Amino acid sequence: MTTDRDFGARRELGAFLRARRSALPRSRLGLPPVPRGRSTGLRREDVSSLSHVSVTWYTWLEQGRDIHPSRQVLDAVAATLHLTPAEHDYVLDLAGHPPTPTPSSAETTPPAVQRLLDALTDFPAFALRPEWTIAGWNRAYRALFPRIETVQAADRNLLWLVFTDPYVRELLPHWESDSRRFLAEFRADGGAALGTPSFTDLVDRLRSTSDTFADGWDNRDIEGFASRERVFRHPVVGELRFEHHQLAPTDHKDLNIVVYLPVAGTDTREKVQRLIGE
Repeated sequence: MTTDRDFGARRELGAFLRARRSALPRSRLGLPPVPRGRSTGLRREDVSSLSHVSVTWYTWLEQGRDIHPSRQVLDAVAATLHLTPAEHDYVLDLAGHPPTPTPSSAETTPPAVQRLLDALTDFPAFALRPEWTIAGWNRAYRALFPRIETVQAADRNLLWLVFTDPYVRELLPHWESDSRRFLAEFRADGGAALGTPSFTDLVDRLRSTSDTFADGWDNRDIEGFASRERVFRHPVVGELRFEHHQLAPTDHKDLNIVVYLPVAGTDTREKVQRLIGE
């Protein structure tokens, strides 16, 4: 059933494409001026030919007709119109498609993200990729989990550590419920990554290593992330209580930033400062 939102999105998509088509210099695509010497603005026929779609179909798209363009077609139109990444994502959103993932190196954290992590001086924080690889962290997180810098890169994955690392298991006094919650959140996050080599390899490794994981994975529990209180039992300073938050940087859509804020009224922040200073 078509909704008012669908109708409005189709109209806006058509208007946006018309505006970008009309403003694009023809010389940028190597096209000659049209009759009367007009050098700015593509014809619908130009966009159709360069994007490998029919003129009728592209006309319907600009008219806001009730059609359902594929992502592949929209990617081609975006390339023809030389849309910026933000404009490309806007078109995809209007058509009901997810944004284009921001490519990042699997080996390094984007400098801006690392600076943000480092600025959270007293708050343990780390960056996660879609398959939950830990891509970066700050001093406070290293104080909470010192092994983060020495664990093998292939094992530097939050879900892997929760289900296989003895230190992490001791760190979580509510490990049974925490691990179930993590697994349900991971499955909820994994829709886009499902079937990719890194995702499949991680699940296969965990199934063969942890019976608890295998049982939980087969249960297919799904739970979306929600900010909540977390309790840790650190071997040096004892109990730590944090609020667990997750942020998504808009310019690095393949990352989530996890931040642990000390719970007000506890001595958690002082304990973290003590660990950082040691």
